[in-house]
Amino acid sequence: MNKKEILKKVSEICNSIASNLNYELVDVEFIKESGSYYLRVYIDKIGGITLDDCQKMSELLSEKLDEEDPISIAYFLEVSSPGLDRPLKTDKDLNRNIEKEVEISLYKPFEGNKMYVGKLNSFNDEFIIINNEANELINIPRDSISIVKLALKF
Repeated sequence: MNKKEILKKVSEICNSIASNLNYELVDVEFIKESGSYYLRVYIDKIGGITLDDCQKMSELLSEKLDEEDPISIAYFLEVSSPGLDRPLKTDKDLNRNIEKEVEISLYKPFEGNKMYVGKLNSFNDEFIIINNEANELINIPRDSISIVKLALKF
């Protein structure tokens, strides 16, 4: 199996287990770092993920992965919460964060800027719409966006 097929199969397995545990599967990564392969699974739930949640997901997932064996090489399995600075990748992520402050980085400048910060107003298939500091609505084309994440304020 190639990496894309592995991610698809593992995501299906993860989704099934996460759904049964009332968790949301946020992301799955299969990467090589320092000569070792890592399968990283990020889960979330209302109220946040605990260490016990990660352990439960890890145990069930490990069992299912051993059974189905979609990855033929040695790897380390890591299950964790996505963290505060995680990218908002799906419409579900965006919807959950309406009215929150976000940072949007672009591949190339749009109206002279490669970075926008503002309150997430709404979104559709073509645009993510934010209110900037001057309370102006800015429609940012989704195909220009490299990453959207919550703005962290300290």
